[in-house]
Amino acid sequence: MKIRSEIHLEAGTLTMKIDETAEEYLGRIPMWTRKKNSLEDIRKYLCEMGEPDEGMKIFHVAGTNGKGSVCAFLQSILRKAGCRVGTFTSPHLIETRERFCINGEMVSEKVFEESYETVRMLSENMMEKGYCHPSYFEFLFYMAMDMFHKTEVDIVILETGLGGRLDTTNVIKSPLVSVITSISLDHTEYLGDTIEKIAWEKAGIIKKGVTVIFDGNDGQASQVIRSRAEEVGSPYCEVDRQGYEITGYEDQGCKARFYKTEGDLIEVTVPTVAEYQVMNAFLAFKALEAAGLKEVMDLEITPSQMKEGIAHMYWPGRMEEVLPGVYLDGAHNPGGIKAFLNAAAGLCEARKKRADLLFSSVSDKDHDKMIKEIAGTLPLDQVAVTHIHSERGLETEVLLKEFQSACGCGVEGFQTVEEAVLYMLHKRDEGHLLFCVGSLYLMGEIKAVLRRNSIPWIPGCPEKMGGKEESI
Repeated sequence: MKIRSEIHLEAGTLTMKIDETAEEYLGRIPMWTRKKNSLEDIRKYLCEMGEPDEGMKIFHVAGTNGKGSVCAFLQSILRKAGCRVGTFTSPHLIETRERFCINGEMVSEKVFEESYETVRMLSENMMEKGYCHPSYFEFLFYMAMDMFHKTEVDIVILETGLGGRLDTTNVIKSPLVSVITSISLDHTEYLGDTIEKIAWEKAGIIKKGVTVIFDGNDGQASQVIRSRAEEVGSPYCEVDRQGYEITGYEDQGCKARFYKTEGDLIEVTVPTVAEYQVMNAFLAFKALEAAGLKEVMDLEITPSQMKEGIAHMYWPGRMEEVLPGVYLDGAHNPGGIKAFLNAAAGLCEARKKRADLLFSSVSDKDHDKMIKEIAGTLPLDQVAVTHIHSERGLETEVLLKEFQSACGCGVEGFQTVEEAVLYMLHKRDEGHLLFCVGSLYLMGEIKAVLRRNSIPWIPGCPEKMGGKEESI
């Protein structure tokens, strides 16, 4: 693709280089611009596109932890019900195309590049009219709207990028249902420094007359969401662990009983050892109950389709077993770490094994607190820390010092993720489980290492990243 153009950003000029690929161009758009466009201006961009979102049947999902997993459960169930589903999530782990899925597969390079070119030309036209260039996330959102419209999907699943009230995706007018997953302290510099403040931002996706399904396990967050729903005139359904029960465990999953609103129940198998994913599956289940699909599109999801959809869900980097006894979890905030530790400690106890750990973090997270909680919970024998390839990546020396202070086991430091991964894989044995945690950036780099070194993934665990594509 040979294109030359000039794009004027507030911070300077971004010039398209000859032979620059879509990925290279997108990578040069600042991910955190000084000024994001207002929702009013984002709507004007969509109007220029012909408002592709109008008429789309949309599930809108916000939250701190679990929103990507809820999107994955919704996608899997709807696919089993025969729907053509477009899903827009973030972040990506290896390549940008992962954010755009149609029927559970990331879109083809052809579809990706065509939508990229459409939005690039749109941006140039809008800047000529005096509008600002889209931020990185805005650009990708316009691409998603373009490709889902052109490929005529039946249902769209939109995950918010950051927060909710001011998030780019909140430009949509009337989703089928809004979903808010668990709330935790994260991105506090943007969303506020208390659970209540963050919940208020997330609750900004609630719209008049649109049912909101939300995780009701935190009383502080729940009160804020309930109040907002009542204020705008939105029906709401508060979902907590009382609505389901875990009835048993398998090597690769949890058996659970979900209770329907009308009193019936459905037996399901959630394909993960992490109990927190049962709650996310239940949120998706309740969202589908509330969406009114029978009335909207004459779609009635059968119990068998629901069971199959839940059983075949795949979402990378959340207690994902990529090799026998090797788990990746992108937990990076207090709520995520707590959920990870419950799952990991329970797994060690159930399998009567000790734990090894590979850890990294970005500098703006509460890494010292995460490290102390991990060291105080897991039966650790060996830890490796490393620096992730990001400007925000924490230096190895800092992590090394914090782990040495927090735990009594051996701690090794590595300057690259590849060195750390290969070392820990070489050292693993039958008596230990290896957990890799601390950052989604780390998960992406680990997957790239496995790919580069041709390390086979565990049978039955599909490698979506760089694997199959949706053919359109």
